[in-house]
Amino acid sequence: MKTSTKSKSRVLVACLLLGLASFAAAQTAVIVNPKSSLSALSPEQAASLFLGKSSTLPSGGPVVLADLPDSSGVREQFYSKAAGKTSAQVKAAWSRLTFSGKATPPKELPSAAEVKKYVAANVDAIGYIEKSAVDASVKVVLVVE
Repeated sequence: MKTSTKSKSRVLVACLLLGLASFAAAQTAVIVNPKSSLSALSPEQAASLFLGKSSTLPSGGPVVLADLPDSSGVREQFYSKAAGKTSAQVKAAWSRLTFSGKATPPKELPSAAEVKKYVAANVDAIGYIEKSAVDASVKVVLVVE
């Protein structure tokens, strides 16, 4: 069976659109250690923590932030949806805070699996990963769509 170039192009475009739709529909989960007293977090509270405006959890406990690398699409989506910021804006904000000595940036981990592992091992940690990667080793306190 011979396939025309036009048909191949249509299939390629359809696959690309399907891929973009699934990326756009992906949900990001803000996660904490299962032993954390935190049970829920608002998008505003998450933004405040991940932008260095707050260094304690709403429950009053200390917090250790786990972040994904700049190149992560999940990171871009998280900051865009939860904080209304681009990666460049987030990086600039943390640069100012770090330079002034007011805050320490989140611990950047190479993958969602590493963020999940880090949060699961640290009671004071909070991070975010794609919701589909959540398992019983962590507790979800916010879903960002």
